Amino acid sequence: MAGRPPLAPNPAGTHFLRDRALIAQLVRACGAGDGRLVLDLGAGRGAITAGLAAAGARVIALERDPRLAAGLRRRFDHDPRVRVVEADLRTVPLPHREFLVVASPPFSLTTALCRRLLGDPAVPLAGAELVVGYGAARWLASPWPRDAETAWWAARYQMRLARTIGAAAFVPPPRTNAARLSVCPRPIAASARGQQRLRALLRLAYRRPGARADVVLAGNRRLLVRAGLDPRTPVTELTAEHWHHLALLLADGDRA
Repeated sequence: MAGRPPLAPNPAGTHFLRDRALIAQLVRACGAGDGRLVLDLGAGRGAITAGLAAAGARVIALERDPRLAAGLRRRFDHDPRVRVVEADLRTVPLPHREFLVVASPPFSLTTALCRRLLGDPAVPLAGAELVVGYGAARWLASPWPRDAETAWWAARYQMRLARTIGAAAFVPPPRTNAARLSVCPRPIAASARGQQRLRALLRLAYRRPGARADVVLAGNRRLLVRAGLDPRTPVTELTAEHWHHLALLLADGDRA
């Protein structure tokens, strides 16, 4: 925009969320409270951590920057509900028991974070409220996955672009708008057999993404019809909801 001073370099993509009303919305939406375990990944100065702790959650505030982590320890040193961990969200071990995530991580780490939370079926993620770049939220929440990896995430977790967030909600302000991405497990996330079937379907389908579903998924024409799909539909036109339904039908057939 003409007359607007250039933004300072911010190669890490770190933008501290300062909108208190939005933070309260995130905390309410995730269902934090009653001692539930919640991770704030990329906790920064602790704005989200404070909101979660005030709601009664048990919070792990993760921050890789040593100076910011030290500030978090000083701020929450006497709060038994908060544990500060100085580590990188891309490599830190995740809890083995069910947990929620409420976070505004560096935008540059969005894909890495999705791979950690949504890629491994052994991760017991109960839901997440994430603040990410608007473009990332759009492709993650799209009904049509862009590749096999995204289809794996979206068929197991419903991802919804809940609202747009203006740059003024952050310090420093990002160059583009952000968005609130709500992540909720689909039923298949609780079915080991269903997830096995889903992975097999996606491996077959995305070897030939431009082909028709009945060609790629040979032998499953009857299944496609049961799912309410035209077997001639190209694989790329199948939605995350379709993949979820197909895998559940296969898993139900196995049990029968």
